[in-house]
Amino acid sequence: VSTTYRLYFNGFEVGSFAFQSQAAGKTYKAKSQANVSALFGAFKWNGDLSASGLLEPEGPQPASYLMNFRTKSKQGLVRLGFDKAGVRTVTVEPKKDRVSPEIVPITAEHKKSVFDPMSAILALTHAGGGDPCAKTVPIFDGKARFNLVLSYKGKQKLQETKPSGQPQELVVCKVRYNPIAGHKPKDFVDPWVDYGGIEIALRHVPSANIYVPYNVTVPTSLGAAVMSAERVDIAPEGKPVIALTR
Repeated sequence: VSTTYRLYFNGFEVGSFAFQSQAAGKTYKAKSQANVSALFGAFKWNGDLSASGLLEPEGPQPASYLMNFRTKSKQGLVRLGFDKAGVRTVTVEPKKDRVSPEIVPITAEHKKSVFDPMSAILALTHAGGGDPCAKTVPIFDGKARFNLVLSYKGKQKLQETKPSGQPQELVVCKVRYNPIAGHKPKDFVDPWVDYGGIEIALRHVPSANIYVPYNVTVPTSLGAAVMSAERVDIAPEGKPVIALTR
């Protein structure tokens, strides 16, 4: 699967997100590149992410995760290693000399049975049958532990410029961001981001037996942040490539 997304904030294009995943037998590899530039270039963020693991019937089981990031003033990385129980090793650079006492501590229990951010995308695309919105995705990104709690909102028709042969319909899920640890509780008291109003629209691709995240909308007090799929190419083994375009 190869997907190109455009990122918008308050109606203005601010960046791009390219995601690729490959499955071979029971293993998967995924990589992505994100570029964000806002406030006329005053804010810039670039990230290269990768992950690998096993594909189990119930969903992905992560093995490794790496994120390298750069801003205008610094660069760093987050590296996670997993075993069957959960997160085994954590490396974060640059290291903080002092951890704020306001941050909710992350315990060993918080690192069990979680996804890294990249494997979480695969967990969202997993077509296990039934309602694709009826799931909770537990995530640890190296600094924070949180849940994405999905619930069904409705369906939405779409039109393609070039017919793909796939259902022209989106399943819209409401998403609630539920902080568990690694955060400051005060940041979630009257926040500028509406953590309960997030939506993700999934497109079912029966020919590949997956759901594709098509749109993600995050409401804020300054306007909506939107990630919108521009092109999706899916190459199921032994079958023609499926191309989804706007």
